[in-house]
Amino acid sequence: MEEHQLSESELLERASRIRLLLMDVDGVLTDGKIQFAPDNNGEMVETKAFDAQDGIALRWLTWYDIKTGVISGRDSQATVERARQVGMTYIYQGHIEKIPILEQILKESGLAGSEVAYIGDDLTDVVIMRRVGLTAAPSNARPEVKRVAHMVTQSPGGGGAVRELIELILRGRGVWDEILKTYEVV
Repeated sequence: MEEHQLSESELLERASRIRLLLMDVDGVLTDGKIQFAPDNNGEMVETKAFDAQDGIALRWLTWYDIKTGVISGRDSQATVERARQVGMTYIYQGHIEKIPILEQILKESGLAGSEVAYIGDDLTDVVIMRRVGLTAAPSNARPEVKRVAHMVTQSPGGGGAVRELIELILRGRGVWDEILKTYEVV
C-alpha cells in the first residue's frame, strides 16, 4: 500500500470544500475501550468517554453549516446522546458495512464525495476513506488505515483527534481566525 498523506497546502485545499464530517465512533470519538456498568435496574449498559475538546469543535462546525455524523458498527445509547449534545445530523449505528450508509447520506444530502471528510481508525473505515475528499486517522489507528489516510493526527482517538481534523477544516474554510477572535485568543 502506498502512502496517501498530503502536504499542508493540499490538506487545506481539500478542507476548503468540506461540507460534511463523518466519523467512526469507537477508536475515533472514544479511545476504543468499551465499558459496561449496571443501570438503576441492575441491567448492564454500555458507557463511553468522549473528549470535551472534540465536542466543542463539533459545535463550531454547526456555526458554519458544516454537518456532522457517525457511522458505527456498534449500537450505543451513549453515542446517541453525544450526537444530540454536539448537534450531529447523521447517526448510523450497527453498520459494519459502511458503503451503503455513505451512499444514502450522499443521496439525501446532495453532496459529492469530495465535499465529505471522514476520520476512522480500523479496517472497516478504509472503504469510506477511498470514497471521500478528505480523510484522517488518529495516531493510534491501525497501520493499514494510516497508510490510506490523507493525514494522521498527533492525538489519539478519544483524545483530540477529531478536534485536529476540525481545526484543519476550519482553517481550510478560512474561518479559524474567527473562532480565535470569538474567544479573544487573537
